[in-house]
Amino acid sequence: MKEREFIRNGEGENYNYSQDHCFIKLSSRHTNGELSFVEDTLKPGFYLGRHHHKMMTEVFYILEGEVELIFDDETIVAKAGDTITVPPNVWHAARCEKGGKMLTIFKDGQFDLYLEKLSTLTDEDFANKELMTALSAEFDIYES
Repeated sequence: MKEREFIRNGEGENYNYSQDHCFIKLSSRHTNGELSFVEDTLKPGFYLGRHHHKMMTEVFYILEGEVELIFDDETIVAKAGDTITVPPNVWHAARCEKGGKMLTIFKDGQFDLYLEKLSTLTDEDFANKELMTALSAEFDIYES
């Protein structure tokens, strides 16, 4: 692991997308791909479609607002201070109607590198279903 790193509030690799604004607080580059932290400000109307991971575990820690985590057998409304762990091979989606903020911890995944790659794509790339499916699979994201 790299020498210690201090990232202040409002700092980190910065990716501002149409539905959310992410700051990378710990890059998987510094943990041999084993761990990354993403501070995610969810914009009103945020929706992340149903997907799962074959290797990655996600831990969602809600900082502000309410986030719905939608599983095949239940929907959980998580509020500030709540934590939800999603192990590999569990289908899930997320919704945040009014906006919110969360810290997401990715174990055995390089989600930060996925966000970096997305930031380089054009609108045409995003419209290319085959490209997006391949890119998602490269980063252990499988959609239904």
